[in-house]
Amino acid sequence: MTDTPPDMSTAQPVSTWRKVLAGILDFFTIFFVAGYAIGYATGNLTAEGFELEGGPAILFFAAVIAYFVVFSKYLGGTLWQRILKTR
Repeated sequence: MTDTPPDMSTAQPVSTWRKVLAGILDFFTIFFVAGYAIGYATGNLTAEGFELEGGPAILFFAAVIAYFVVFSKYLGGTLWQRILKTR
């Protein structure tokens, strides 16, 4: 048995709306998960949600960027890209 990659000419292109939807859902997912996790860890939770300033805010932005880079490059796509099969 040979390990040849599948023929890419038979794969159908993914629709644009699915890619956009995956990106939006990924952003909301990491925004709330990282925001609440960092807010909880640093004591920046409020009655309305979380409020990050200074170091925690920088850590939050780093977590968002790391989510997209690590998942896209090393894990075969972000959470919603994999669910919606855009990758």
